[in-house]
Amino acid sequence: MEGLKRRKTKKEYSVQFKLDAVQFMLETGASYQETAVQFHLNNPSLIVRWLKACREQGIEGLKTKPKGRPSMSKKTNKQKEKEEKKLTREEELERENELLRLENAYLKKLRAFREDPNAFHEKHKQRWHSNSKKKDFD
Repeated sequence: MEGLKRRKTKKEYSVQFKLDAVQFMLETGASYQETAVQFHLNNPSLIVRWLKACREQGIEGLKTKPKGRPSMSKKTNKQKEKEEKKLTREEELERENELLRLENAYLKKLRAFREDPNAFHEKHKQRWHSNSKKKDFD
């Protein structure tokens, strides 16, 4: 009668208990219901799950797994990667040099555009026409 009563709290069963229940059922040929009564379980489907897990994953499948969503870490993976990837002094200087080159090229183009906007547009129109002709011949 005790196995049939509804429990108010969820009970976690040890790996050994689960293994004993599965082995009992396999060795004796007892049904899921009979095994549940023998081990004072109120839900025979527990044994079905344990048996399936045991067959698919072995004893590892009987271990309890953490439930729910994992807690959020304080640092994201990208932040961790940035911390791990510390640049050497030489690499930092190369990066800064490259950024300055890009900025310089941008400012030159901006100055040229301000001085003569029409020449800038003509240059880009010619480039666009030459690209479109190439596509037509392909």
